[in-house]
Amino acid sequence: MAKTKTTFFCQNCGAQFSKWQGQCTSCKEWNTIAEEVIQKAEKTSWQPSESTSTKRVAKPQKVSEISTTAEARLNTKNNELNRVLGGGLVPGSLTLLGGEPGIGKSTLMLQIALQLPYKTLYVSGEESAQQIKMRAERIHPNAESCFILTETKTQNIFRSITETNPDIVVIDSIQTLHTDSIESSPGSISQIRETTTELIKFAKETATPVILIGHITKDGNIAGPKILEHMVDTVLQFEGDRNHIYRILRANKNRFGSTNELGIYEMQGSGLREVSNPSEILISKNEEDLSGTAISATLEGMRPLMIEIQALVSSAVYGTPQRSATGYNAKRLNMILAVLEKRAGFKLGAKDVFLNITGGITVDDPAIDLAVVAAVLSSNIDIAIDKRMCFAAEVGLAGEVRPVTRVDQRILEAEKLGFSSIVISKYCKLPKQQYGIDIIKVAKVHDVVKHLFG
Repeated sequence: MAKTKTTFFCQNCGAQFSKWQGQCTSCKEWNTIAEEVIQKAEKTSWQPSESTSTKRVAKPQKVSEISTTAEARLNTKNNELNRVLGGGLVPGSLTLLGGEPGIGKSTLMLQIALQLPYKTLYVSGEESAQQIKMRAERIHPNAESCFILTETKTQNIFRSITETNPDIVVIDSIQTLHTDSIESSPGSISQIRETTTELIKFAKETATPVILIGHITKDGNIAGPKILEHMVDTVLQFEGDRNHIYRILRANKNRFGSTNELGIYEMQGSGLREVSNPSEILISKNEEDLSGTAISATLEGMRPLMIEIQALVSSAVYGTPQRSATGYNAKRLNMILAVLEKRAGFKLGAKDVFLNITGGITVDDPAIDLAVVAAVLSSNIDIAIDKRMCFAAEVGLAGEVRPVTRVDQRILEAEKLGFSSIVISKYCKLPKQQYGIDIIKVAKVHDVVKHLFG
């Protein structure tokens, strides 16, 4: 037998060292280096067939000589996931889905596996077949094309894949897999790296999409080496509070589409429901006129959203006024308050200002600046803003109202949701078409104050 070989890996960043040391020189963390066995076996787990094992040697080609074809995507029958992925699953791609424990990662993947018209193999290393069956009966009781396998050894998984020949493979989760090529425990740096490499080799050679579910650390990062995120094609993040019913799906990395798209789900007893109109959860259904609230038309990727901005302005009880923002950049809030004090004459320096974006989402779109101004002024003078009015403009340091991109999509979304008027910049260039909504154009913050409060 070959001599057992060991080396030292950082459990935080995956850096490799020849001997143990207290601090990792790569990520500067202390006491994260552990010894692992890396004795390799003679055979690899995935053995390609004879037709795929004989390949021509690659030769350099000019860019103009490379032939391109439209990439074929597999429809997941889930509009929110298709949007985030960029149109569906690409054959041969590896997708990594991460999220908090109990957020609904396994529920989402099992629900999609049960609904797909393709033959799907759902591999679980964390639950028994009976547990998965109980959840499947609650989500989609009449699924016929989904196969369940409870296994953690990659050699046995690939043997089952050869027998069933699935169109899509789901692994739940990558931290539970282990291979005979590495003699270390599942979840270690070397095991995660080796099992992912085997899955990548399988996916690329057979053009089979593979979806991996991954654990995250207490800091919110994907557990395991950072190279795991570099190896896969797409990294999805499933966010939300377990105490609330809404979940948000984002793409942190996507080689086949945009990373700006957003998918919203509602957790129900029968699984995750797609929220096709996110504005229904981002705007409160309060019938009373309340001061300090304003509606803004923002964009998440290609999707226009109507979100509600809430502001509370009160006299400072302590010596230093507080500035707090939830879902909004606190530095930008301080900038807008300085603009209101300097350019509009509102004395806010001795008052506490609290800002909140409803729905628990974080927005970076500068088009919500004008709605923030309206909400702060409404709370300051305690006069409610018309609930049928929305805002879409950026505020500059000189107090000017600046135009934003794709304002026509924002106007059409506001019109579709029943708003009567929208406030935009005077300098926006609109296409020549008729809108069923009153468009109010302003040039400075003064004009907004005069229009809202006289």
